[in-house]
Amino acid sequence: MKDYDIYVFDLDGTLLDTLDDLTNSVNAALQHVGLPTHTRDAVRGFVGNGVRLLMERAIPGGSEHPLFDTAFDFFRQHYMIHGKDNTRPYPGVMSLLSELKLRGKKIAVVSNKFYDATRSLCSEYFGELVDVAVGEREGIRKKPAPDLVNEAFRQLGVSQDDSLSAVYIGDSDVDIDTAKNSHLPCISVLWGFRSREFLLDHGATTFVSEPMEILPTE
Repeated sequence: MKDYDIYVFDLDGTLLDTLDDLTNSVNAALQHVGLPTHTRDAVRGFVGNGVRLLMERAIPGGSEHPLFDTAFDFFRQHYMIHGKDNTRPYPGVMSLLSELKLRGKKIAVVSNKFYDATRSLCSEYFGELVDVAVGEREGIRKKPAPDLVNEAFRQLGVSQDDSLSAVYIGDSDVDIDTAKNSHLPCISVLWGFRSREFLLDHGATTFVSEPMEILPTE
């Protein structure tokens, strides 16, 4: 794999397997308002565009449902409490981040998960291995807009006008489009929430099956 100065990672489905906790919080919110729950595989298909759209996809009628706001608020509260119950880094992720850090690389995480949860999860699982963690908040457009990536660069103290090279790593079509909109090359991981065939259909060109394959070989 090519050598880069900055590695920008998606979070859910790329660094952390968060699907069980997302599923549990979605279903807890649905049960709270008396709506049918979903399977883990169904929730897998809902994630990737932020938690509001996750709940819009999970609730019949989406945001037009009269109980949507109640369910969404309950989901946010439940997930902030239970978002680490079953979540774990994917095998090999910690070794990858540690090696990148040893090689002097800058590491950023950008996620459509809400800001506080993104920072909390990164602090809990990765500590000082991640230099910057940016999530969804007011005034910053969600991925696939480039705003979160640009904010990560700002917090890193660099700009794309600098001579530093950067790469974006993710597991979804949203990540492919985010990389494109940010004018970055994209590495698509195959252990996340989307299949190789799905990613190919959405323009993926570079794949890795294990985290350590991201390490530079040049």
